[in-house]
Amino acid sequence: MKLAHISIAARSADRLAAFYTDVFDCEEMRPPRTLSGEVVSRGNGLPNSVIYSIWLRLPDQETPFLELLEYESSADRVEPRVDEIGLSHLAFQLVDIASTMTNILKAGGTALGEITNFGTADEPFLIVYMRDCEGNILELEQPAA
Repeated sequence: MKLAHISIAARSADRLAAFYTDVFDCEEMRPPRTLSGEVVSRGNGLPNSVIYSIWLRLPDQETPFLELLEYESSADRVEPRVDEIGLSHLAFQLVDIASTMTNILKAGGTALGEITNFGTADEPFLIVYMRDCEGNILELEQPAA
C-alpha cells in the first residue's frame, strides 16, 4: 500500500495551486478538469457534484501528489486550529526554512509560530508552523545538513 494523494478542498483551486507552485515548486500533473455527473456524485455521496480539480506534483516525486478541489457548492469552515481533532497539517522538509517562510508570506500565507529547534545545538532540527493562502496549516521542517 502507498499514500496516493492528499486532497484539499479550496475556495479557489487556482489561487491555491499558484501558492503551492510559487512556494514549493509544485508542477501541474495534468490540465485542470471539471468533474461532474452521476458517477462523481455516487462516489463522493454529494448529489449534483460539480468539482474543479487541479493535480500538483511535489518536487522530485510522483506520489503522493496534491489534489486541489473547488466544489461548485461547498460548505465553508473557520480556519483549522493546530489542536483540532482530525487531519492537522501538511509537513514539508526543506533546505532553507527562513526563505520558505518569506515566500509563504509573500504568497498570501501567514505565520502561526516561530522557528524552534527540536534537535540539538550540534544537530539542529528546525520547525515552524504556518498557514497557506487559504488558512490550511503547514509545518516546515529543516533537518541538520
